[in-house]
Amino acid sequence: MERRLFDLTTWPAPQPYRLLTGLVVPRPIAWVSTVDAAGIGNLAPHSFFTVASADPPIVQFTSVGRKNTLRNIEATGEFVINIVSRELMEQMNATAASVDAAVDEFDLAGVEREPAQQVRPPRVAASPAALECVLHDVVPVGNSFVVLGRVLLAAVDEAVLDGDRPAEWLLDPVARLSGSRYVTYGETLSLRRPD
Repeated sequence: MERRLFDLTTWPAPQPYRLLTGLVVPRPIAWVSTVDAAGIGNLAPHSFFTVASADPPIVQFTSVGRKNTLRNIEATGEFVINIVSRELMEQMNATAASVDAAVDEFDLAGVEREPAQQVRPPRVAASPAALECVLHDVVPVGNSFVVLGRVLLAAVDEAVLDGDRPAEWLLDPVARLSGSRYVTYGETLSLRRPD
């Protein structure tokens, strides 16, 4: 194997972003719904998303820059993370457009909303699963902000459950690769952890 070495300490932005997002793949997408203080809706995809803690249940996503999603969460303390299935891919992509804060991306992309149970922002009605969250913390990191949210309620479509667990082959989630590329659910391999 012959490796090429990339010294990221010498690279100006956005070059490290392109390399890192090409290597850290696939990345699940948090389709985050929020409302601002006046109640105007916002819906935007964020592909730096994962679980931060199981006890208490906390998820995290990163806002690269100070975007409307982050401002709304800081103003209201609430948000919903909607899971993007393959059938929602085009609508999710439409909500990635940079638009004025007064534009409601639900309306812009023709996304049907449904009321959340425990927070003000609505859920995406067609999303197979949604996590209703309250703000736990915002941690500035470089040019980004890691948003940590405590999950109050998970609303999961019965059709994607295998018993009481989500089945990824039924969830059919979309994940981000690099550039404009995405990946959908594919081959599954099983490995037991050693004792």
